[in-house]
Amino acid sequence: MKGSRPEQAVLTRDTDMTKTEETRAVIEAMVDGLNDHRIADIGEFFAENFRWLGNQGCGTKTGLREFQDNWQRPFQAAFSDKTCIDEARLYMGEWAAAFGRQEATHTGEFLGIAPTGKRVEIRYMDFWKVQDGKIVDNWVNVDFAHVAAQLGMDLFDGHGWEAFDRGEKTPPRPETPRSEHRPDTQG
Repeated sequence: MKGSRPEQAVLTRDTDMTKTEETRAVIEAMVDGLNDHRIADIGEFFAENFRWLGNQGCGTKTGLREFQDNWQRPFQAAFSDKTCIDEARLYMGEWAAAFGRQEATHTGEFLGIAPTGKRVEIRYMDFWKVQDGKIVDNWVNVDFAHVAAQLGMDLFDGHGWEAFDRGEKTPPRPETPRSEHRPDTQG
């Protein structure tokens, strides 16, 4: 990259490393609460005005009530018997991150798909910031496209890059800039 570079890791630069164990306790208790399907009292772990910043299809929730009404309730209506399984967790001061999956049964409408009764895997990544014993920010990526595929819907209408992996399509390549062009090495 030529020229000046963008500033990196601004949000975590000044984290208080003495808060690592407090953050761990909040996140571990919160995941237990989600596995217990708690909604009404989930504020034990989240600040009243916390931000839940989801990927496209999941939306952004501002505050506890929006999270309960526009994420937790619709999610539990679509998927029952769900269990959250963090496959990895990282803690650093006031910050935590995890990735994993939820295993659930599709028992309610999801993305316009009528209940199928199928067991599905719902992959996710979470990044949390904890202050004063509560989650104040939660960046989330939930793989709705993977869930939809398990239910028979291709959100990419055949244009997903998995076609490259299967050898069904040739992946495009960028034009090689002249400075990267290598002269022919043959005689």
